[in-house]
Amino acid sequence: MNQTRTFLILAWLMVAVLLWMEWGKEQAAPAPVQTTTQAASGSGTVPTAAPAAAGAAVPTAPAAPVGAIPDAASGEVAATPATNRQVVVQSDVLRIVVDGGNIVQADLLAYPQTRDAGSPPVRLLDTDPAHFYAAQSGWVSSGNDAPSHETGFAPERPDTSYTLADGENTLVVPFVWTDGRGVTIRRNIVLTRGGYAVEVRDEVINGSNVPWQGFVYRQLIRTAPEIKRNMTNPESFSLLGATWFGSDIGYGRRQLGDFEGDGPLNASDRQAWIAMMQHHFFSAWVPQPDDVSTISMQVDRSAGVPRYLIRELGPPVGVAPGQQATSSARLWVGPKQVDLIRAEGVRGLDRVVDYSRFSLFAMLGEGLFWILSKLHGLLGNWGWSIIGLVLLVKLALYPLSVAQYKSMAKMRKFQPRIAQLKERYGDDKQKFQMAMMELYKKEKINPVGGCLPVLLQMPVFFALYWVLLESVELRHAPWILWIQDLTARDPYFILPVLNIAIMWATQKLTPMVGMDPMQQKIMQLMPVIFGVIMVFFPSGLVLYWVTNGGLGLLQQWWMIRRYSEAPAKA
Repeated sequence: MNQTRTFLILAWLMVAVLLWMEWGKEQAAPAPVQTTTQAASGSGTVPTAAPAAAGAAVPTAPAAPVGAIPDAASGEVAATPATNRQVVVQSDVLRIVVDGGNIVQADLLAYPQTRDAGSPPVRLLDTDPAHFYAAQSGWVSSGNDAPSHETGFAPERPDTSYTLADGENTLVVPFVWTDGRGVTIRRNIVLTRGGYAVEVRDEVINGSNVPWQGFVYRQLIRTAPEIKRNMTNPESFSLLGATWFGSDIGYGRRQLGDFEGDGPLNASDRQAWIAMMQHHFFSAWVPQPDDVSTISMQVDRSAGVPRYLIRELGPPVGVAPGQQATSSARLWVGPKQVDLIRAEGVRGLDRVVDYSRFSLFAMLGEGLFWILSKLHGLLGNWGWSIIGLVLLVKLALYPLSVAQYKSMAKMRKFQPRIAQLKERYGDDKQKFQMAMMELYKKEKINPVGGCLPVLLQMPVFFALYWVLLESVELRHAPWILWIQDLTARDPYFILPVLNIAIMWATQKLTPMVGMDPMQQKIMQLMPVIFGVIMVFFPSGLVLYWVTNGGLGLLQQWWMIRRYSEAPAKA
């Protein structure tokens, strides 16, 4: 197998993966579903069933008004009339709107939507009906009143806004519900400096003369956003849907369009969490690890636009007269930033950083990101870290590369002999191939030596592709000069053009052994074909491939000078 076949194999692999990704994004699109009737309100459904052990009768309640919402750019509260349940809470990295104890809006202050100056922050949770996305929590009880996510909690104090003060690390916002018979549930929403995990802590105080029992539920509900699904949009390839985890059930995931098509979900487990995923950001409810949570999902169509919901229902909480009990959970509303996620100490939560649905690419992606992060710690720039990664890969494959270039040098030496064989056998390709293989065997030339290093780098190439797409750490990360976002394509196509030039120069140093005119034309087109393909890739990935090709070109030139011999006489 000569260098021509190496390039053809590489092209076939790239085209095959691109076709697979195009097919995959069509499968990921939320499918249209027929309308069914559900007991639900405009802001999300209330649990309609509990486990058999619960015996909980579920109350229904009217929807609560949305109220005043801060403008994403300025943080000012809009002119919409506010309800008496709604407050705006802001830390140094997070601004949320809490309505009745629910997080109905969240702005990530450290993440602008674009690189443009004055860009508003990313809004993850939103009350806009077209982009509805909320984190809700409430209680259900059998035979007792309980606060649902719509009818329950009111601010305990008259304040309508809270801001984390300088010098403080924690901000606590109190809410309260009472049934008028002596049962009170106090909810504290706690934000911490630099943190995206919001603690939601409920304290049940039974001041009545009868026992009270209830079940806390927590859910994430959203509409399917409109995404331009094409090869140039990284959001096309990230998971848009729900994930969940439990110590026994393991990790699961569903695209929004598969909520019903893959059948119902009803699983109970400890150390469980649920999450809603999108490109670079996610939300997740993380209950206490010892709680047995029941996870379910459904599609709510009562608002006209389908809303996709994943819910966890906690264990029963029984409170005797004069006693109290607590139930708490963390709500993550933020980026898929690996170090911050792992700092939470939640088993399996780092799986939300989904480098690929294929385990090989996922494992490679985790390893590549670990190496990149270490290089970034040394170099302080993600672009130079990618170049450093290429150097490490080249060093790891150096023994194979030496063997490759030695083989190519021998092939250059015997080009006149091969040309003679071609003239001798004419159009009899079978005899020509047999004679050429006999020559390879006699002279100890390995024709597949040129393929192995390239094939070994293909998994690294594709794993790095997903790392660049998924890693929020690289979002809007600049390199130098014109490359100001390594996750976006090269705005001036300089790197793809450099790739064409490097491939063309590499061809000139590559022995074209046994190549007919048609193969020669194909080889001449290969640099242009690859250059066009690279136009659509993130510039960080093209930087990897250009650096790899440039170092390979230098290495090949040096090896040819070192190992080449005078051409063998025909």
